[in-house]
Amino acid sequence: IALLDATAQAELVRKKQVKPIELVEAAIERIERVNPQINAVVTPMYDIARKMAEGPLQEGPFTGVPFLMKDLGPMYAGVRFTSGSVFSKDIIAPIDRELTRRYKRAGLIVVGKTNTPELGLVPTTEPKLFGATKNPWNTGHSTGGSSGGSGAAVAAGFVPMAHGNDGGGSIRIPASCCGVFGLKPTRARTPQGPLFGDQMSGLVADHALTRSVRDSAALLDATAGPDIGDPYYAPAPERPWTQEVGADPGRLRIAFSLRTATGVELHPDCVAAVKDAAALCEDLGHELIEASPPINGEQLTDAFIAMWEAGTAQGIDSLAPLLGKKPTPDEFEPLTWALYEAGQQVTAPRYLIGITQLQQMSRSVAHWMQDYDLWLTPTLAEPPLKLGELDPTPDNPRAGFERAAKYVPFTPIQNATGQPAMSVPLYWNEAGLPVGAHFTARFGDEATLFRLAAQLEEARPWATRRPPVSAV
Repeated sequence: IALLDATAQAELVRKKQVKPIELVEAAIERIERVNPQINAVVTPMYDIARKMAEGPLQEGPFTGVPFLMKDLGPMYAGVRFTSGSVFSKDIIAPIDRELTRRYKRAGLIVVGKTNTPELGLVPTTEPKLFGATKNPWNTGHSTGGSSGGSGAAVAAGFVPMAHGNDGGGSIRIPASCCGVFGLKPTRARTPQGPLFGDQMSGLVADHALTRSVRDSAALLDATAGPDIGDPYYAPAPERPWTQEVGADPGRLRIAFSLRTATGVELHPDCVAAVKDAAALCEDLGHELIEASPPINGEQLTDAFIAMWEAGTAQGIDSLAPLLGKKPTPDEFEPLTWALYEAGQQVTAPRYLIGITQLQQMSRSVAHWMQDYDLWLTPTLAEPPLKLGELDPTPDNPRAGFERAAKYVPFTPIQNATGQPAMSVPLYWNEAGLPVGAHFTARFGDEATLFRLAAQLEEARPWATRRPPVSAV
């Protein structure tokens, strides 16, 4: 059963071939047995899960299936909400976020919360509060971030899928590093309420890391759609995304890029991964054209950093009232405090200029995408980094942040444009580390992503590949 995806596990529950409590106890056993090796789950919720599993459960597409939530973003009432920070380690969530409510309505049973870097600021999961999450494919390497705990948990077989969110690649990066499927949906596809209308002017999106494409589609069907009072929302799909899985994608026109907008050189393994994915797509009947959208890399970086700095300051200042204390540098990691101080200096005009710059870029990319159904790149510029490579230096607290910009030249683009994008686990290098293939679709068009992903999954199945550290 542990090898089955969430859709198959839910089917067993519906047929009364297994009880929800049996699935939950099995997931708990796997976590307890293997988590000490990778440190993916940081807040067990076993008693809550057991009580929920005893019923009555809401009837949904995933009734009785165990699930994990990232310890950043959606709150779960009564459970600690640390955001990976010493500063906020004692916060107990006062409410469920709307997304949490939708998970419960889907029948999912949350068995724990997963590790995240402090405030989700870097593409590796090594917070001071909980320590590093280790990659199941090689425990000396990073899982990526900021949904690194969720990526590692799914890769190691704790649960078939886990929540993640993505403000600069934080679903797709760990999906690439951990060899699982990760989709960032269209901006405002899933709700941020009730506490937020959006985050960092729409850079952040929530969804999940999954073992199978159909689980990702079914979960998005269960959680997508506007919440009451949302400032804006994504265009509705023509039909459920589960119906796109297995549907004929037709002959797609796919652009692929082997260069970055910022001038960063791609690692040979990442070039090989793109060429491999392009060849596979051609074998499946699609048209591949080497091309890149018109993006000013320097402008993208400057605008993104200004918004990221301001967002860090806003996030910390939002947490402070929940604790009744002011933020002080001794309770934060050096990078976080440096970004916080810089964020205090970002003026309102500078922030709005950043938004305008990203909107201009978004229009350019959208016009360019009219000639292509999808855009293919590597998810990252390098294979999974070794743990510690993004650490600050004694003389430069932002050293890891600057290094990260070279590591993730592609994934922030879709947070800026709002387009849906996915990392697909098609390639492993000679060292046995996964290197994701990254596909971007037009705004609102998750349907094309799911059609192609299902076709790729059938052509080259990845779910049976097990990392050296695995619970199954």
